[in-house]
Amino acid sequence: MKTENANYKTALVLAIATVLILFWVIGAVGVLGADGDPADLMYIGVLAVGVTGAIIVRFQPMGMARAMIATALAQTLVTVIALIIGKQDAPYMSVFEIVSLNGFFVTLFLGSARMFQKSARE
Repeated sequence: MKTENANYKTALVLAIATVLILFWVIGAVGVLGADGDPADLMYIGVLAVGVTGAIIVRFQPMGMARAMIATALAQTLVTVIALIIGKQDAPYMSVFEIVSLNGFFVTLFLGSARMFQKSARE
């Protein structure tokens, strides 16, 4: 593991912070519905992709970049599934809210992937 690398450390902190913020939002208000909506359980799959990917690549920078890209894709898949099942039809949700909130997390995961890529090049 390249812990002496500043880009690696930044990427790792960003990835962990993104997951913590995501699950904090889910616990506080819910992402795909009201607090406690079963649809929010899909985000466990996002976490599983990231953790499994990190373990498989043994936390090596280029592998971690790929794991974060896969995590961003899993987050995108949750968004698509939410729209397919009609979560935007709830009185408190809209397509814009679902896409923008999930897009925020996708962007953070991709930012982490970019930092891991920079770390791998050093």
